[in-house]
Amino acid sequence: MQDNNKFDFTYSAPTERERREIESIRRQYVAREPSPMGASERIRELHGRVVGVATSVSLVFGIIGILVFGFGMALALEWAKYVWGVAFGAVGAVLMLLAYPVYLRVLNKMKKKHSEEILRLSDTLLGGRGE
Repeated sequence: MQDNNKFDFTYSAPTERERREIESIRRQYVAREPSPMGASERIRELHGRVVGVATSVSLVFGIIGILVFGFGMALALEWAKYVWGVAFGAVGAVLMLLAYPVYLRVLNKMKKKHSEEILRLSDTLLGGRGE
């Protein structure tokens, strides 16, 4: 006679490698709540933003200057367009020379923009001993 109330169950635990893979996949689908950012993380982020924006803008200036300068050299040396070559070379050189002053100006502007929050956070972190 056959027992219809019988339940068969086979369990096999995943290996450690399979478990890591499953957890890795699972983490991609779990809704993440933004973790509250601490004061030290926030001050690092703000400082990175201040320096990063200034560096990026000055790099763009410098790279455009180098490209314009190189185009001027190519005009003069390769195509014998000396007047245009010197003109483009001079414009490129000026752009390259302006890269550092632009960096300083953007840096100061970004410092001014974020200084209040950075000083407030640093006072909090230093226990009110800000200098």
